[in-house]
Amino acid sequence: MGANAIARRLESIHDKGAMRSADIANILNVRPETVSRWSTGKTLPHAATEKQLLELEYIVDKLADVYEPRDARMWLLSRQRVLEGRVPAELIQQGQVDDVLAVVDRLLDGVYL
Repeated sequence: MGANAIARRLESIHDKGAMRSADIANILNVRPETVSRWSTGKTLPHAATEKQLLELEYIVDKLADVYEPRDARMWLLSRQRVLEGRVPAELIQQGQVDDVLAVVDRLLDGVYL
């Protein structure tokens, strides 16, 4: 995936999820400066980090169907009762994307609205 594609993904996460570079960096276990270099095309993420970035974008895109950007960000960064008090962003960071997606899908289905 080229630099422009990564920049578009980062922009989508920012626009749909009101996520700052620091938020993205924390979730992906990288420095904010690294995210900045990706967005300018100076470097590309390693394969595993790129996969995690794409997972984050997918989740944020789905949350955009339920929440306004700032609300999506708050949901991602806050403890969720439906996740037994765990924080979605931390679960994504730990590679437990499927747990977060299951809850987002239930949100989309109207189960927790």
